[in-house]
Amino acid sequence: MTNILGISAFYHDSAACLVRDGYIVAAAQEERFTRRKGDDAFPELAARFCLDEGGIAAHQLDAVAFYDKPVLHLDRLLESWLYTAPRGWRAFLKSGPLWAKSKLDLDGAIRRGLGAYDGKLLWCEHHESHAASAFYPSPFQRAALLTVDGVGEWATASMGRADGSTLELTHELRFPDSLGLLYSAFTYHAGFRVNSGEYKLMGLAPYGEPRFARAIYEHLIDLRDDGSFHMRQDCFDFVAGLRMTNERFSEHFGGAPRAPESPLAQREMDLARSVQDVTEEIVKRMARTAVRDADSRSLCMAGGVALNAVANGKLLREGIVDRLWVQPAAGDAGGALGAALLAWHRWFEQPREADDQHDSMRGALLGPKFGAEQVAQQLRAEGAVMHELGREGVIARSAGWLADGRIIAWFDGPMEFGPRALGARSILADARNPGMQSRLNRSIKFREGFRPFAPVVLAERAAEYFEIVGDSPYMLQVAPVREERRLAMPADATWGIDRLNMPRSDLPAITHLDYSARLQTVTADRTPGLRAVLEAFDARTSCPVLVNTSFNVRGEPIVCTPSDAYKCLMRTNIDALAIPPYFVIRAEQPDADSSRWQTPLPLD
Repeated sequence: MTNILGISAFYHDSAACLVRDGYIVAAAQEERFTRRKGDDAFPELAARFCLDEGGIAAHQLDAVAFYDKPVLHLDRLLESWLYTAPRGWRAFLKSGPLWAKSKLDLDGAIRRGLGAYDGKLLWCEHHESHAASAFYPSPFQRAALLTVDGVGEWATASMGRADGSTLELTHELRFPDSLGLLYSAFTYHAGFRVNSGEYKLMGLAPYGEPRFARAIYEHLIDLRDDGSFHMRQDCFDFVAGLRMTNERFSEHFGGAPRAPESPLAQREMDLARSVQDVTEEIVKRMARTAVRDADSRSLCMAGGVALNAVANGKLLREGIVDRLWVQPAAGDAGGALGAALLAWHRWFEQPREADDQHDSMRGALLGPKFGAEQVAQQLRAEGAVMHELGREGVIARSAGWLADGRIIAWFDGPMEFGPRALGARSILADARNPGMQSRLNRSIKFREGFRPFAPVVLAERAAEYFEIVGDSPYMLQVAPVREERRLAMPADATWGIDRLNMPRSDLPAITHLDYSARLQTVTADRTPGLRAVLEAFDARTSCPVLVNTSFNVRGEPIVCTPSDAYKCLMRTNIDALAIPPYFVIRAEQPDADSSRWQTPLPLD
């Protein structure tokens, strides 16, 4: 029996994953335990959870695999600072000591973090960790590989091929040419936070027109047919300075960056649409090259850009690939999983047999789970008033409340690994309600009103509502709402944010401005609890679709424990918490209106 712990840390979204004989035992992000969003510290708590789940101590590990090579990372930083001297020294003086503090003694930091671990340490290259996280859990025996993110050590994108247990990266794009950093530059310029606001930019894009796309091609990038490109650095400041963009960028794109939290203008919407269109074109070109060179129509993807579900959906609908599998924890957290699997298959030279119909992620439900007694103990400690209804009773009550237009927090089974709530830590609502998107954004999530919500749908009924190719179990494909379900816009309707509250289909709460939706298809083998709620809701309403959004509020990680869930319930206007076998009604709580729950929310 071979136990390997994968670790990602010290950049953002630290995580740990335990793999035993090729089987993914557990995986979790550190932020879920510390409650610090995007926590980049050594994942001490996540690693402890994984080891506990596997029933072993750190000294029993056969190896620890880290997701990148810090020496190569340092090489890139030093070369970048020296190349841009003397201007680059300002960045060096600020970030150099911070980098050195966390990474120069990375060997020691890992060993100390695991309680004086003295076993084998393996170092994986960043994009190989991404590629391994995408291919090894996939249902494909053979596939093309494509990884795209901001930057690893030097690589910003890579492509290659994999067959059985063998994985090979054959091409790479190198820093500072980076699609992830290009997208982050527009995220920054639109006034959102880099490394967390990119999904906001994607959600904002349908409100805009691509009027800046031509300027991107003319002033920022030289794009080639194979998807590679050169970024002209005179408009950017991320190599030598401390900002993503500079004054020359502002000249080409309508002015200075938007001040964070200030009102959004049409310019920001047009910036979002423009870079989204360019991103989709680049991803499509890269994918065509990857499948051609690998001689495979199956494609595996990872890296932060692989979370761009709009681009993913177009790869399938436009026939660029026949089959697509994206790692649900596609960002750096997934690197921990990839490093562990890469060590198993490469270092320990173990074979791999894929299941053509099923991946090995188990619905990405790889985190902590809580039995009924643990749930009751934590809820009682919070002073909760709760109804014990049994599992079937909670499902039935939840479906009834949802059908009546109420909002339910659903907490069931192991926590999800990755950024998406997939039915274990979710907020659910009726997608047919035309006021639900506004209500969820305003009084539940406390965030920008333009933000769209995703639908969950019974897998076998998805084609009745969406123009989907294949399935989308991890909410990583955007598909159009079917034509017959759409509602025509008034002829005099203005473009942009003013159209936010106009119903666009018979499922208005999940239909975006361009008639699209980022959907999750639900099967009983992956998420049985959510499946049961959907079936019960369908039985009452003849509608197999619900809104599914993550169980958290702005600026905070998805909830992990029953205690976290209760606190989130009380800080919002969610109507009830369904946490089988218990049902907690917010209005019945003894201090529901107490100022205890009216605490300021952190910025997102």
